[in-house]
Amino acid sequence: MILMKLGGSIITNKEKPLTPNRNSIKKIATSLKNIDEPIIIVHGGGSFGHYWSVKYDMHTKPQRHGAKGVSHVKNSMVELNSIVLESFLESGLNPYCLPPGDFIIGSKPLIKKIKEIPKIAKIGLTPISYGDVMWFGKNKFYILSGDRIMGILSKILHPRLAIFVTNVDGVYSDMKNKNLLSEITEKKPITSKVSMDVTGGMARKIKEAFDISKNGTDVFFVNGNTPRRITNAINGKSFEGTIFRG
Repeated sequence: MILMKLGGSIITNKEKPLTPNRNSIKKIATSLKNIDEPIIIVHGGGSFGHYWSVKYDMHTKPQRHGAKGVSHVKNSMVELNSIVLESFLESGLNPYCLPPGDFIIGSKPLIKKIKEIPKIAKIGLTPISYGDVMWFGKNKFYILSGDRIMGILSKILHPRLAIFVTNVDGVYSDMKNKNLLSEITEKKPITSKVSMDVTGGMARKIKEAFDISKNGTDVFFVNGNTPRRITNAINGKSFEGTIFRG
């Protein structure tokens, strides 16, 4: 089984609020059509969820937030998820909407529910979950990032591979000089940040990737603008990107 995160940077235009990158989503979906292995997808919020999260100052820490802000974030993620589902359908796949509330209550993963997800993926469906605003209890809400969902699912499901699809070639030790790290086995300084990303940008992805790899799963960072790199990583072929050795 493969667990894959489609970053908000690749499925939306993060510089322009509420703008999906339909062409990119469709190309990635089309490339996955010929993969003969169960795949579980998680996608980020990009210029949808992140836009409203910034506007209403919502973060990953549970806090009291106004109903209007919560509603905007929630509805924008449902809208983006619908766009992703539609693109996957048009590409000949069978997407299955999987809101995080189906397997996480408050901040606690429902292990039995999560263990059922691969069964859905093994019958020809592609479960697609997403980052979202979550009810924490006591009138508090928090942002659950797609990256965190990757970590939660990986810990319980132990996928063969975990892949983070972004709009850059991988992880850089030096963004200015484009020094791409092809393989990572220990922590290195990370300078890549996205100013609009309230869920931690590349730093959050790096942390989750390390945690996932510690459990024995190889983690790949690839550029979704070249979908062939995704399929090459899945098929064990050489590709340009970064791997965290499990």
